[in-house]
Amino acid sequence: MNRPLPSASEEGAHLLGLHHGNAAEAMKVLSAQFAVIQSRTQLLLTLATLTLTITGFSGPRIAHSGAFARYALSGGLGLVLVGVVALLWGSLRIRWLTQYIDADPAQALTAMIAQRNHRTAWFGVQLVLLVSGLAAYVAAVIAYLLQGDASGSLPG
Repeated sequence: MNRPLPSASEEGAHLLGLHHGNAAEAMKVLSAQFAVIQSRTQLLLTLATLTLTITGFSGPRIAHSGAFARYALSGGLGLVLVGVVALLWGSLRIRWLTQYIDADPAQALTAMIAQRNHRTAWFGVQLVLLVSGLAAYVAAVIAYLLQGDASGSLPG
């Protein structure tokens, strides 16, 4: 049975209730959730960086192997670059939890949860961009391995 996700205000009230009104304890839970988003974003950034680094060494040779490899490599790198920009613009932007100031702790928690939800949604977009880019990149490498370089010789 799939229940719909609670609203940010429902989740904030529930979280505050779980911690018997202790907003500091509730903030610790949210802080840990933001850390998960941050670490997963860093993993995606590492994958993107590896892709760009490897392309510097092997990209020209792959591109010479044929039109499909050239277009797939170019498209893949473009998607990875857009994904990196989305990572930097979205999930890696800093907003400290202590900046959510409100006289009502439930309202502050609601704002934090809304921000977490926004970053989670952005993470999904970033993931789609990077996975699409990596898939196109891998397709270019496979085409290179199947076709060889422009001279007709196989790699290696």
